[in-house]
Amino acid sequence: MELPEAGNVSRIFLLSFFLVLVFSHIAASQTIVESLPGLPGKLPFKLETGYVGVGEMDEVQFFYYFFESERDPQFDPLLLWLTGGPGCSGFSAIAFEIGPVGINTTSFNGGLPSLTLNPYSWTKVASIIFIDAPVGTGFSYSTTVEGANSSDTINAAQIYTFLRKWMYQHPQFIGHETYIGGDSYSGITIPIVVTNILEGLEAGLNPHIDLQGYIIGNPVTDNYIDVNERIPYLHRVSIISDAYYEAAKLQCHGDYVNIDYNNTLCVTAMQNIKECYLQIKLTQILEPQCAFTKPKEPQWDVRSQEANTQDYLDANKLPELKCREFGYALSYKYMNDKSVQKALNVREGTVKNWARCLKVFPTYTENINSTVDYHKNLSNTGMRALIYSGDHDISVPYLATLTWIRLLDVPIFDEWRPWYVDGQVAGYQTKYMNDYYRLTYVTLKGAGHTAPEFKPKQALAMVDRFFARYPI
Repeated sequence: MELPEAGNVSRIFLLSFFLVLVFSHIAASQTIVESLPGLPGKLPFKLETGYVGVGEMDEVQFFYYFFESERDPQFDPLLLWLTGGPGCSGFSAIAFEIGPVGINTTSFNGGLPSLTLNPYSWTKVASIIFIDAPVGTGFSYSTTVEGANSSDTINAAQIYTFLRKWMYQHPQFIGHETYIGGDSYSGITIPIVVTNILEGLEAGLNPHIDLQGYIIGNPVTDNYIDVNERIPYLHRVSIISDAYYEAAKLQCHGDYVNIDYNNTLCVTAMQNIKECYLQIKLTQILEPQCAFTKPKEPQWDVRSQEANTQDYLDANKLPELKCREFGYALSYKYMNDKSVQKALNVREGTVKNWARCLKVFPTYTENINSTVDYHKNLSNTGMRALIYSGDHDISVPYLATLTWIRLLDVPIFDEWRPWYVDGQVAGYQTKYMNDYYRLTYVTLKGAGHTAPEFKPKQALAMVDRFFARYPI
């Protein structure tokens, strides 16, 4: 029988109280993966893959990858990682951000791409579940047409149900310190999931999840703030001139989102600004822009930037210009290989083509415009929050994240100051604290939109210190 899905809507909880929890009939679908194509020998870490069904008839089948901590799985925390998008596979976070393996882009000469080991994997300090969510992402699928439809709130409720079921299948992790983490669009999903878990705990729902807090990087949080702060950020990093910035501020009245197109002075100011960043890579301003045809509009979404790299796979050779997107393209070649899917125990015929990130997601509705209020509510709980930003990201600039953090009205406990790795400044941090809540905000110097991808050593040091409650 399906677990009741506690969400932010009270009527869902009301229904939960009248449902009997029956877990003995939950069909486990999990397998230990001992080797992967493209990586010689036995895996030097424990990897489990499987499916967990949610919905009234388990019609939504979430695929997951679970890595036990390489340090001490008995005592290290458990982290549920939600990749952004919406519609980006958990394998993207594994291969390009915080997982123990990655796609080898230096030796590709056709055929199946090989894998490399990541010495800065977060699995060095935590056990991590990577989930393909929402439904329709990666290898997750629905057995019904209706089940394929999802939204911010539906997805968050289903992820909570997934976690509860997963823990019942893995009772050795019940009672472990647990965190919910992710980056980019997960900034919308995570505060809702955390809220759902807390509401479930208050309602006495089992299993008891020892939720300690949440971690979000370069988080999409508020549709207005995230976009509006791009213009001040462009000025701060010298992509636009003082004159262009002052003109836009004056003529657009500081609102760069709701532009009145009858206001020709504002339109002209914004056009001048757009010309300055049109050929800048918006997820990491110092890296080459790998969209080889001049775009008419800025490509805010990395999915658009990687799309044209797929053509190079047919040539079985990557171009000489080293672009991060080519690695993304190789992940399509790797994950759509039948031997790889067999090794991962993917159910045959359930997914036609694996995608790192869905370019179009017609069955998903983005129905939450802002999660600032969720964070405000969480600031009255005992949660610990780590919010971090790669400071070279335009798409969700660190200025936007600082703006909404200030709206929480949580007092500053420790002012902006540098933090260090190997004796070098790794970024800057500010700590916020009230009687209930601890929020640490961290920048990673030189990192882009998915910060661990660009600064893996520094990101691992950051999260290790956070888990250990050690000063970052």
